[in-house]
Amino acid sequence: MKHSRRSFIKTTALSTAALSIPTQGFTILSKPKLHEQIIGHGDFKYRVHKSWGNLDPNTTPVLNCHEMVLDSKGRLIMITDETKNNIIIYDKSGKLLKTWGHEYKSGHGLTLFKEGAEDVLFITDPSSGRVTKTTVDGTFLMELPDPRKIGVYKEKDNYRPTETAIAPNGDIYVSDGYGSDWILQFDHKGEFIRKFGGNGHNDEQLNNAHGVAIDDRDPNNITLLCTSRMHNSFKRFTLDGEYLSTIFLPGAYVCRPVIDGENIYSGVCWSRLKYLERMPDSGFVTILDKQDKVVSNPGGTKPVYNNGALELILQDTPLFNHCHDVCVDEDKNLYICQWNANKSYPIKLERI
Repeated sequence: MKHSRRSFIKTTALSTAALSIPTQGFTILSKPKLHEQIIGHGDFKYRVHKSWGNLDPNTTPVLNCHEMVLDSKGRLIMITDETKNNIIIYDKSGKLLKTWGHEYKSGHGLTLFKEGAEDVLFITDPSSGRVTKTTVDGTFLMELPDPRKIGVYKEKDNYRPTETAIAPNGDIYVSDGYGSDWILQFDHKGEFIRKFGGNGHNDEQLNNAHGVAIDDRDPNNITLLCTSRMHNSFKRFTLDGEYLSTIFLPGAYVCRPVIDGENIYSGVCWSRLKYLERMPDSGFVTILDKQDKVVSNPGGTKPVYNNGALELILQDTPLFNHCHDVCVDEDKNLYICQWNANKSYPIKLERI
């Protein structure tokens, strides 16, 4: 039934786009409205709803819409670095439900974890070096220690955490993506276990470890995916920090990996034409299958593999500025948060 619905919507959209208006012997093609714009490739195509998350900037402003998660009640929870309302909670229609939080001056990472019957949030604030655990409504629960204060880092080392991931046993992984590029592992009580990665260009090292995620698609082989954004890569580790492999995404400066079903989703903050040359306002979304192959780049070029190697992927449609995160709902619609995008609100991509 879902496949038939998508086919019907696709056919309807194509028919609508083909409509024209005859005027004095000329045919003027009607310009598609934003909600008629379709992006993506293969089975992962989306209708653009650019104004879905728009709110009144006078009462609910944003600077950068950094990340978004879906809670068990179907609410979309977003973090921004605007201290008037660090956390903004939407329903799926884009209606504002609630806001809270004023202390996260660089509110960046937002991870949801199911702890028993309750949803909890882990929030990273790079400028303060804070990683806090809260309820979804903002009640403070715990704060992880600063590694400089427990002998894990030297006092002069840079620590600016960007993301967290929570293992099934409750272990907490923190990516120091704007600091020293270590992945720090703590137990569920906040006790330090180990660190791995670190800045460098060897296989097991990272450069701009912007994101981290638990890859549980194979329940018998749960691993950790870590972003190495300047390498245009995700790097895979065991849960004990041993390097396994690299997913190279040439041209794509990826943010955090988001696991949903069989797929990996990620916002691409910039794309490039030459090595390490980031182009402004060149973001898009990339989607990988269970074999870690790119199957769609909404807003970007069609993925092409040549002898098993992915060719350069770049922005193709100038819809996004700098995609920072992707949230996936149960209908496989996407909600795109952006950094450095003129204080714009999230964009919805409706799966068709």
